[in-house]
Amino acid sequence: MHNVGIVVESLDEAISFFTELGLTLEGRATIEGEWAGRVTGLGSQQVEIAMMVTPDGHSRLELSRFLTPPTVADHRNAPVNALGYLRVMFTVENIDELVARLCKRGAELVGELVQYEDSYQLCYIRGPEGILIGLAEQLDNK
Repeated sequence: MHNVGIVVESLDEAISFFTELGLTLEGRATIEGEWAGRVTGLGSQQVEIAMMVTPDGHSRLELSRFLTPPTVADHRNAPVNALGYLRVMFTVENIDELVARLCKRGAELVGELVQYEDSYQLCYIRGPEGILIGLAEQLDNK
C-alpha cells in the first residue's frame, strides 16, 4: 500500500493534528489540470495535498483539500458501523498520554479506552473535522 487518502476542509489543521500523532510532513503541493481529473474522474480539478509519513517511514497519509470541484458529500460524523471508509489505525506508545494531548487539541474520545486481553489498549478518537482515528498500544507481555 502506498497511502491512505483523507479529504479535509482545513489542510493546516489536519497537518498539525497528524504531526501531534507522530507523522511527519513529507511534502505539500497543488495538483491540478486535466491529467489529474482523468485519474479521479472529476474532470478539471484543483486540489491542495499534503503527504504525511509515519515514524517508521513505511506508510503515508495523503490529506487533500479540494478547491475545484467542491466536495459533494460529508461522511465525517458517520458512526463506526457505517459502510465505506471506517478509520485509520495507528500503533502508538503511551496511549494515555497521547489521548490526553490530542483531546487538548480538540480530539474527542468516541467510546472508551479499553484493554483487549493482555495484548493491546485501544480506542477510537475523532480528530479534526470528525475524522475517525484508531489508536492501539501493544502491551508488554511480562
